[in-house]
Amino acid sequence: MTDLFASLCQPAENLLPFDGIVNDYGPVFSASQADDHLRYLLAEIPWQHDEAVIYGKRIVTARQVAWYGDAAFDYRYSGTSRTALPWTNTLLAIKTHVEACIAAISPTRFNSCLLNLYADGSQGMAWHSDDEASLGRDTVIASLSFGATRKFALRHKRSGDKREMLLQHGQLIVMRGATQSHWQHAIMKSSRIHAPRVNLTFRTIVA
Repeated sequence: MTDLFASLCQPAENLLPFDGIVNDYGPVFSASQADDHLRYLLAEIPWQHDEAVIYGKRIVTARQVAWYGDAAFDYRYSGTSRTALPWTNTLLAIKTHVEACIAAISPTRFNSCLLNLYADGSQGMAWHSDDEASLGRDTVIASLSFGATRKFALRHKRSGDKREMLLQHGQLIVMRGATQSHWQHAIMKSSRIHAPRVNLTFRTIVA
């Protein structure tokens, strides 16, 4: 089991050319484990449509979200606020696995997780940075994907330099260092994708 765990938790070198660090771990669960987690997440999470304020107007997104954490703290982003739900046993087990995977490069203990459900390729995420004050400076964010393979893109805020990658079933990437200060990221839409994707972004809310 130790050898299997080690083989599933080997990060790639930094994918960014400058001003940040993004490590790609590839799939960190076996295919059967990833399938089990996806079934659980689709069936058991109390998904709700997200809200955001864009150019002063409140909109309801097609994408659905859920927010979990160590305590019932609020997370404010895009002009809206959510109160964290208590962890489930499955989410805690996934979090523990992710923390163990990244311990060699970042001994982070996450206290919260924002979950996103994309029903198909018509739903995506626009360019943004996870740079809210509640996350602190040079925050570490572990992003875990289950379900349909989707294109993930990064864009430098000043130079416009871009990097793209495909996020697959069970794949983990970690954004850290100055990434959120200098880069935006997005999930690109595609009319060819008809299956759902669930993304878990583990975070640390600071006082």
